[in-house]
Amino acid sequence: MAEDDVGKMAVQGLGRSLPLVVVLGATGTGKSKLAVQLGRTLGGEIISADSMQVYKGLDIITNKVSSDEQKLCTHHMISFVDPLVNSYTVVDFRNKAVALIEDIFSRSKIPIVVGGTNYYIESLLWKVLLNTAKTDGIKSSVTSNENTQTEVDRKKELEKLDSHELHLRLKDVDPEMASKLHPNDKRKIARSLQVFEESGIPHTEHLKRQQEEKGGGPLGGALRYQNPCILWLHADQEVLNPRLNARVDEMLKLGLIQELQDFHKSYNEKLITQYRQDYQHGIFQSIGFKEFHEYLISENSAPSAREVLLQKGIENLKQRTQKYAKKQNNWVQNRFLKRPGPNVPHVYRLDVTDLSAWDQFVLSPALQIVNSFLQGENPAIEPLRLHYDETVNKRSSSLCDLCNRVIIGDLEWAAHIKSKAHLNNAKKKRKLEGQCDLGNTQVKKRLCTQDPESVKENEEESTCNAETA
Repeated sequence: MAEDDVGKMAVQGLGRSLPLVVVLGATGTGKSKLAVQLGRTLGGEIISADSMQVYKGLDIITNKVSSDEQKLCTHHMISFVDPLVNSYTVVDFRNKAVALIEDIFSRSKIPIVVGGTNYYIESLLWKVLLNTAKTDGIKSSVTSNENTQTEVDRKKELEKLDSHELHLRLKDVDPEMASKLHPNDKRKIARSLQVFEESGIPHTEHLKRQQEEKGGGPLGGALRYQNPCILWLHADQEVLNPRLNARVDEMLKLGLIQELQDFHKSYNEKLITQYRQDYQHGIFQSIGFKEFHEYLISENSAPSAREVLLQKGIENLKQRTQKYAKKQNNWVQNRFLKRPGPNVPHVYRLDVTDLSAWDQFVLSPALQIVNSFLQGENPAIEPLRLHYDETVNKRSSSLCDLCNRVIIGDLEWAAHIKSKAHLNNAKKKRKLEGQCDLGNTQVKKRLCTQDPESVKENEEESTCNAETA
């Protein structure tokens, strides 16, 4: 019997015990490839959890699966939002994706969530999003498009204000949340203020209530689905970096530059001339688009100058992609492996270091794991073990006077004081203090023959100058 038939037979008749399969991993690890293979073998349907792939256009730069791949297995949540819409939120994504998942379950099929946008995936795994409105002082769910749009507009309105002003406002209404957020983290501060304005209840209180609900824990609310199967495709960063660079080169061969130029002409050029361009919202924040901004607006420049800007954009894209991959892997570590509680699902790591052995190290174990879930058994492959330190405070707030920065979290503070920037600032301070001490010593030597009163006056002046410096 074919492997496809075995997988499909295992699915039949299991109803709501079906798992929600989630394929995680950094960009360039082969998430889409595995999702399609699982979908074909198990008769599942794929839900993209990528915040940029929801938009129409920029298919190459956002690395969408090809039309041929989409024909192999049903895909959802790709290319359905207009590129000029900049108010599409994770709440919109969650509402649509949850309805899709329920529909897929109702047809006795397996939903396979694949993507690398962390907060999109979180919104499906956990009941973590707050969507509130004032109703006689009691929070209520907001479901209408009109109310959702009002929420989005209010948040954007707040984001136009100075971040430090917003942080001060938050201190007044929710000091606990303010202490956990960096003063420059405008988006999160604006969201917390929005929650308070719309519900009359501090964001911190909402989160506490959520954690205290049955099944809640340190990650917030309870798991949305009780049978999640999390597959993490992983390769060390030094292995991944060359692969990511090669992928950028492949994008260039597929017509990346022409795609960017066409999109710029159709959607971006007019916004720039009207001083309304915003690379922080919507599809315009895609990795790879803003990196080519200088090149795209240099149409009238000399060819040699344009070539320099083009190469700069390519290099920036490669660097940014590598940083994003590292961030995605860190998220898996921090979100799943360093957080205790009843609402942390098991994670099964699949090694994608050697792509020539894909079937052996990725596809075969992935099918074994999912089929074990289908049979209600524990997989023979062990999940990753939690490794966390309960003494570590992830929300502590520390002020670094040397760098004039607020650092959130004990681990982040430990990393900061070892960072090159902090050590350089400490070195500059020691050098400055040494110069001041040397200056004071020289003044004392020069004045040793003067009367005591004159020496005292000059010492005070020298100290004052040193402090000013």
